[in-house]
Amino acid sequence: MQDKKSRPGPRPGGRSALVQAAVHRAVREIQAEGDEAQLTFPAIAVRAGVTPSTLYRRWGTLPELLSDVMVENLRPDKAPEDLGCFRADLSAWIEQYIEEISSVPGRNMLRTVLCADKTQNNVQCATYTLQQIEMLRSRALARGEKVPSADTVLDRLVAPLVYRLLFSAETPGPQHIARLVDAMPDISP
Repeated sequence: MQDKKSRPGPRPGGRSALVQAAVHRAVREIQAEGDEAQLTFPAIAVRAGVTPSTLYRRWGTLPELLSDVMVENLRPDKAPEDLGCFRADLSAWIEQYIEEISSVPGRNMLRTVLCADKTQNNVQCATYTLQQIEMLRSRALARGEKVPSADTVLDRLVAPLVYRLLFSAETPGPQHIARLVDAMPDISP
C-alpha cells in the first residue's frame, strides 16, 4: 500500500479537472442567477453532480471555493499586445490590467481571493501576473532592449497600483500609471 506522500497528485485533465470544471460552472451559474442564498455547498454539489463531501474535502470552506473560482476568472485570456518596445508594451498591459481589476467585478474578485484562508490562490494570482510580465520581458530582451526584472515590475508598478485599488477611494488614472512606468529602472530609452 502506498502512503499519501508517494501517491501521484491529480492528473491534469483527469477526473479531478472534470470535477473542478463542473463545480466552477455550478458556482458561476448560481452567481449569475443572483440568488446568493443558493450559494451553499449542498446546492453547488447538486448542480455540479458531486457530493457535498467532495467540496468539503477539496475546498474546505465556501470562501475557499469562491476564491478558487475567482482566481480562474483572473487568468489572462491572451498574451499581452506587442507594440514594439518594452515601455509601450508595459504601459498598455498595465493600463488594461488596472482597467479590468478596477471594475466592480474585478474588485470583487480581488476581495474574494484575499478573504480566503489559503494563500494558494493568492500565489496563483501573482503567478498569472508574473507570467504576463515575463512575456513582455522576453520579447523586449529578444529585441535587445534593457529591461527590469519581473520582480521589480511587480514591486514598483503592480503592487502600488493594486494597493491603491484596494485601499484608496480613487482608481489610479493614466497619468499616475505613466509616472510609475517612467520611474521604472533599467528600461531602454
